[in-house]
Amino acid sequence: MPDLSQTTPASFPLQGGLVLNKSTFAMQPGEALELQNFEPDIGGGYRRINGFVKYNTNVVPQTSLSTEEILLACIFNNTIVAARGEKIHTASAGSGSWTERDSGRTSAGKYTFEKFNFDGNDKLIVADGNNAPTVFNTSFAATDVSSGGGGEVSTAVTGAKFVTVFKDHMFYAGMSSTPQEVVFSVPFDEDNFATGSGAGSFKVDDTITGIKVFRESLFVFCQNRIFKLSGTSSSNFAVAPVTRNIGCVNGHTIQEFAGDLIFLAADGLRTVAGTARIGDVELGTISIPVQSFFNENIMDAANFVSLVVPNKTQYRLFFTKTGTAEPSTEGVLCSLRGQQFEFAKIKGIRPTATDTVPTTATSAPPSIVIHGGEGGYIYRQEIGNDFDGTAVEGKYRSPDLSFGDPGIRKHMHRVLVSYKPEAAINANLFLRYDYEDPDSPRPAAYSLAASDIVAVYGTGAYGTATYGGQSEPLLRQSVEGSGFTVAIRIDDEGVSAPYALRGFGMEYQTGARR
Repeated sequence: MPDLSQTTPASFPLQGGLVLNKSTFAMQPGEALELQNFEPDIGGGYRRINGFVKYNTNVVPQTSLSTEEILLACIFNNTIVAARGEKIHTASAGSGSWTERDSGRTSAGKYTFEKFNFDGNDKLIVADGNNAPTVFNTSFAATDVSSGGGGEVSTAVTGAKFVTVFKDHMFYAGMSSTPQEVVFSVPFDEDNFATGSGAGSFKVDDTITGIKVFRESLFVFCQNRIFKLSGTSSSNFAVAPVTRNIGCVNGHTIQEFAGDLIFLAADGLRTVAGTARIGDVELGTISIPVQSFFNENIMDAANFVSLVVPNKTQYRLFFTKTGTAEPSTEGVLCSLRGQQFEFAKIKGIRPTATDTVPTTATSAPPSIVIHGGEGGYIYRQEIGNDFDGTAVEGKYRSPDLSFGDPGIRKHMHRVLVSYKPEAAINANLFLRYDYEDPDSPRPAAYSLAASDIVAVYGTGAYGTATYGGQSEPLLRQSVEGSGFTVAIRIDDEGVSAPYALRGFGMEYQTGARR
């Protein structure tokens, strides 16, 4: 048995997320060179994400025999509303049958929707980019919205892609015949466009890609520009440019997130942030740490969808690339931890439409996060341990660690894993030496299981270690091998409950200098 009396301890917490814009030499120990299906955890470290399950076990009916993806997935009046093909259906969660609510929609595209209440009655309005926007009441009776002529605004709202409520007016945009125009209804009436009663329209000098209310303004996103509508009514509405240099690639990427608006621009994820200066905004790029992934995979993709997990202060962006099967489909997860945006990749989820609604249930997550899939089912995220029966492929890799001196060989004796379990875990730990040089030792996987818990791990700064504090359980794993640098890999088997990796401790002996 080796003499461990002369070992040197080192430890580091896991923070910073996936970082692809630095060399391994410049990375902080807690940052991740690989982070897949792990989320930066607001409690510290990286947590293996939850899975998803069918929210309704029956497939949404198809219009034709051809494969049709879900174009709308939302929850209204405690009921699932889903569009597939040329029809809209509703059903309860669980095993409820689907009921047809609207049909004959021609060449429907991906929907946007808004839940609103103008007259004391809850309503849902949906727009698909080709047909007339449709309003549903709580009984799911459907009424189409139309406008144009006869004392109304001149632009028809049929074919609107985007719809939202601002200052008690319903706003419509993205009509193919007038791609630069925004139309709004009279106050408290989504189907009244009489200009003498407060309805109106305005144009911008670029093609509109999305609209979103933020604070006291309506932001109009275009391909290359962003505008802001301010005011309280048609009598004082005013449009001003936010920027003429930055636009939004796709309106389905826009979400209110962490007290801000986040969207996909041509150069990555950006935010529109309110400042202390009244009426001013600042734009910031936040995806710099993972920009290479955006450049290689996202910027030429299509069929974007996004969602927010509020209790985790987390934004998820999904995209479809031609020829990629669902198990290989990737997305991006962005968490705000403290004042820092941290990223990870998601692999194995392929939503085509999403919605997030709060819930008051004490035994469930504080939000219901749903998505529709290409196969015609509605799923609930943040539930279960797998992706509807498919294992969650979780991966973590640290930077290459030299412990302050890459010229001295380190003989590794033990790795200590601080973690927070939610049930038994099933994962493998690997050590990789000298930047994964094929001539360096490559020890076999070390199995990590809940039964390995033998101690409690305290806190430790990089280069020192303090054990025995009141913190998370500690897995102590004897290891072997040596090198001038060492990296830790964790491969999750995807068959156990989520858990959070908090940090690592390492014990080694120094050897000769190269």
